[in-house]
Amino acid sequence: MQVDQICDEAIAQRSALRVVEVDPQSDARWEALMNRLPSSVIYQHPAWLAVVEEGYGYKPLHLACEDASGNIHGILPLFYRRGLRSGKICLSPPPVAGPLADSEQASTLLIQAAIERSRNEQAANFQFMTRSTNFDNCVDSVVGVPVHESYGLKLPERPDLLHLDSRVKRAVNKATRSGLHIRPAETISELKAWYQLYLETMRRALVMPHPYRIFELSWRHLHPLGALRLLLAEHSEAGQRKLVAGFLFFQWNGISWHLYTGWKREDQDLRPNDLLHWQAIQDACTQGLRWYDFGHAPAGNQGIAQFKSKWATEMTTTYRYSYPLVLHGETSSTTPVPDQHTQSTVAAPGRASQVKRAVRDRLVTPLWQHLPLRATQLIAEWSRAVHYY
Repeated sequence: MQVDQICDEAIAQRSALRVVEVDPQSDARWEALMNRLPSSVIYQHPAWLAVVEEGYGYKPLHLACEDASGNIHGILPLFYRRGLRSGKICLSPPPVAGPLADSEQASTLLIQAAIERSRNEQAANFQFMTRSTNFDNCVDSVVGVPVHESYGLKLPERPDLLHLDSRVKRAVNKATRSGLHIRPAETISELKAWYQLYLETMRRALVMPHPYRIFELSWRHLHPLGALRLLLAEHSEAGQRKLVAGFLFFQWNGISWHLYTGWKREDQDLRPNDLLHWQAIQDACTQGLRWYDFGHAPAGNQGIAQFKSKWATEMTTTYRYSYPLVLHGETSSTTPVPDQHTQSTVAAPGRASQVKRAVRDRLVTPLWQHLPLRATQLIAEWSRAVHYY
């Protein structure tokens, strides 16, 4: 009888779920749920949410699903932003976040509440990205749209159980013989030195870099928790050490996420990136982590795809869930907003797009790649300050 009574009370509490706005920085229930559920990711962590809010100036609308007793059954990190190109949008922070809940009911309530909050902010849509299709048809018949494939390595219990390609071993041996060695960064001044390599790499790859402020805030919020790690590759020659490359990682809940890279082109033959990944994977095994995430390869970049594939990686798909919003009284559409990564491939290339591509290839690309690093940094800070994207 007592067991039946407990079950009835649990069912009654679950049926009385409601969604409220909370502050993850002061509400201990948020992180407690993350620690309880195995599918939580670092991008839902209060420390990272503080970085996004402070670094980008996005308006927080973080949601929690609680029962009548105040127990949290789900969370959804949510921000409102207004970009010059993207317009008004509500989103869960990329690259992967979205709802975290212990039931489908709680997930559905969180998505519905996020849609309502987004509508109140007059946003064009609400979206999040995740590596699961568990949210298909939860609300408005929306399903996840594939965005990209990511590369990951399942880690064994011990480093000596790793079975990697002979190409990896040759590259690691070459890097070691050439005088490279790896160590973790310990000071914020070392973070600043690495950031110059990161700027150089982003300029070379034609990618808008993140401003230094984001990395500094990440260091201050995440590094003390052991959730951020920066590995540096240094070359020793004639008694002198020179920084040639570095990888920045986030670590949480058994996963090491390789996020940002900086390396000098002239030192590429030393194979610092191979040695950095090798050391990071060895360390992750030793720390008891279960997954090493290489990230995705940009579309059409076969070089990066081949580099990540040689590590015996597995492919995982990232999906975007996008919920178009309508004003009250209008007809709701169940058709998802077209994915921005696929729109350009669907539209027929017209004369205007060909001209635009020619201008980019002949003028913008060479100009960007020859900018002084200081100019690259200023543009990065400007684009984020005015919310260009």
